[in-house]
Amino acid sequence: MVFRIDSELDIDAPAPVVWQVITDFSRYSEWNRFCLEAKSTLEVGSPIDMNVRLAGTVRRQREWVLSHSPGREFSYRMKPVPFGALRSLRSHTVTPLGPDRTRYVSRFEIRGWLQPVVTAVLGRTLRTGFAAMTAGIETESERVAKLPE
Repeated sequence: MVFRIDSELDIDAPAPVVWQVITDFSRYSEWNRFCLEAKSTLEVGSPIDMNVRLAGTVRRQREWVLSHSPGREFSYRMKPVPFGALRSLRSHTVTPLGPDRTRYVSRFEIRGWLQPVVTAVLGRTLRTGFAAMTAGIETESERVAKLPE
């Protein structure tokens, strides 16, 4: 069983600007209503520590960087729960569509025999949170793209 949240969005901003917004973790609290804070070097195998708003509370979350292609994509996953109970994958991908337009793709999935329980408890909150983050990436990227150099 898999619970998946995927979104794809074309943003009116250059790819380097969108990438900057996604990876400037120190500024997440200024625009991101879901993941309020994140810290990571994005080095494969290193942690990504986040404060995530779930069901009205802020929870600390530590996951592990799985891949990183600077300017293009990064992904991370939780430490798998024993016996295949639960595992996750989250990715961000940035693709230039032209000099001032970018496609952003967000992917999230959880698998395992505990997935139905997690989905029942947090499914709606996760969908709302990821949608808010994607909208925030668009708004912040377009705002930054309009700033004078």
